Amino acid sequence: MADGILLDGALRWKDIASVAAGAPLALSQAAWTRIAKARAIVDALVEREIRGYGINTGVGALCDVIISRADQQSLSRNIILSHACGVGEPLGNAETRAVMAAQIANFAHGYSGVSLPVVETLLALLNGDMLPVIPSKGSVGYLTHAAAIGLVLIGEGECRHGDALVGGREALERLGLAPLVLQAKEGLSLVNGTPCATGLGALAVSRLSHLADWADAAAAMSYENLGAQADPFAEMPLTLRHSPGLQQVGRNLRHWLAGSALLAKSAGSRTQDPLSLRAVPQIHGAVRDALVHVADIVDRELASVTDNPVVAGSPEAPEVHSQAHAVGAALGLAMDSLATAAAELAAISERRIDRLVNPLVSGLPAFLAAGSGVASGFMIIQYTAAALVAENRRLAAPASLDGGITSGLQEDILTHATPAADKALAILGNLQTILAVEVMAAAQAYDLQAGPADKAARTAVLYGKVRETVPFYRDDRPLNGEVAKVRAMIGTLSAPQEGDKR
Repeated sequence: MADGILLDGALRWKDIASVAAGAPLALSQAAWTRIAKARAIVDALVEREIRGYGINTGVGALCDVIISRADQQSLSRNIILSHACGVGEPLGNAETRAVMAAQIANFAHGYSGVSLPVVETLLALLNGDMLPVIPSKGSVGYLTHAAAIGLVLIGEGECRHGDALVGGREALERLGLAPLVLQAKEGLSLVNGTPCATGLGALAVSRLSHLADWADAAAAMSYENLGAQADPFAEMPLTLRHSPGLQQVGRNLRHWLAGSALLAKSAGSRTQDPLSLRAVPQIHGAVRDALVHVADIVDRELASVTDNPVVAGSPEAPEVHSQAHAVGAALGLAMDSLATAAAELAAISERRIDRLVNPLVSGLPAFLAAGSGVASGFMIIQYTAAALVAENRRLAAPASLDGGITSGLQEDILTHATPAADKALAILGNLQTILAVEVMAAAQAYDLQAGPADKAARTAVLYGKVRETVPFYRDDRPLNGEVAKVRAMIGTLSAPQEGDKR
C-alpha cells in the first residue's frame, strides 16, 4: 500500500508507530476473509445455542448467567455502555491511533468473531482521523479504554477531529456511516484483549528508540565540553564487554566525536573521567539491549490473538475456547522494564547537565551564565531536570505488581499492562525534556569555551541545529520557553547515528 500500512499477516511495532503518526491502514483480502469466517462461526454458535462466554452468557462474575437470543444484542450494547467508565485526561491523537490500529490488527487474526461492519467502521474512523475520546485513567487492563472506542461505533461518546469535539453519531454521519447495532459477542470483543497496552507499548518502543539516539548525541556534546580521557570510547576495549547495545553506543560516540579539536586539547588532563561521562556506552548500551527485548515482546503480542473467548473450527463445526489470552502479563512486565530503562537514561543525562553547569567541576563559567552574579544562567533548569528524574523514579515503580481483585473474585489477579504502558510514556516525556536541557546546556558550554579549538564536524552540525532553534541564553527571557522549543526539535528531528550519511 503506497504511503500506508497494509495489514495482511501480523503488524509490527514500527507499523503501529507509523499509523500513530498518521499513516493510513488497510486490510488485505485475506484479512477480510479471516474476519468474515470468524463471524460465521459465532453465528453458528448462536444458532446451535452452544454456550460461549460473552456470546450467550454474562461477563465477569456473571459468566454463568445464560442470555437468551432475544437479549444478546442488548448484552453487547450494555457491555459498551457500562464499561465506558474511564476518567481523566484523554489520550493524545497518536496514542489513540496506536490503540485503534492494534485493535483492528487483533480482529484481523480471525478468531474474535466481530462482523465486517465493525472493522470497516473502525478503519473509517482511523483513516478519517475521527478519533474517539479515550479517558486515560480507570483501567486495570483494557476495558474502559476500549469501551470508549466502542461507544462511537454505536453512535455514542465523542470524537476529536482536529481541534473540534464531535458527538459519536455526528462523527459517523460525517463519514457516511450509521451507528451499528452490535450482534452477539461484538460488545465483548470490542472491550477485550490487549490492544490498549499493545498500541501504547508500540509507541513507547518507538519513542525510546528515537530518544536513545538523541541521548547518545547529547552525551557526545557533553563529553566534548567536559571529557579528558586521551582515547574515549575506543573500539578495542569496548569489545571486551559482550553487549550489542554497548557496541552500538561506542560506534555512535566515535561517529559524533571524530576529529574533535576540543577533545584533543583536553586529552590526558585526567586519568579517568567521571562515570556520567565514562560509562555512557555501558549505561546507554544496557538501555538499548533492554529495548530490543521489549520490542520483541510487543511484536509477539501483535502476532498473537488476545481475545477471550476465541472462536475456531468452521460454521459447520464451530468451536469456542475460553482461556486467558486477554491477560497482558508479558506486556506489563515489558513496559515496566522499558520505564526503568528510560528513567536510567534520564538520570545519567541529568548528571551530565549538573557537570556542565557546576563550576566546581566544569572549568566553565558558573552555571553557564553570561554574567557572573548578575545572571543565573542554567542554575535552576538543572533543578528542573533533577525534579523530573525524581518523578521518573516514582513512576518507575512496577505497575505489574500492583495486583488487585475485581468482579466478585472472578478476576482475582491483575497485571496492569495498560497503566504500565501509560506511565512508561510519561517517563519518556520527561526524558525528552531532560535531553532538551542537556543539549541546550552543551550548546551554551560550547559558546563559553576558552580558546579557539573546534568542535567535531558532526557535533558542530548538531550545535547549529540547536542555535537555529534557540539563541545563546543571557537571562533575557524565560528559559522554560526555550526548553520547549528544543524539546519539540528533538521530537521531530532524527539524530544521525553511526553509519548514516547525513
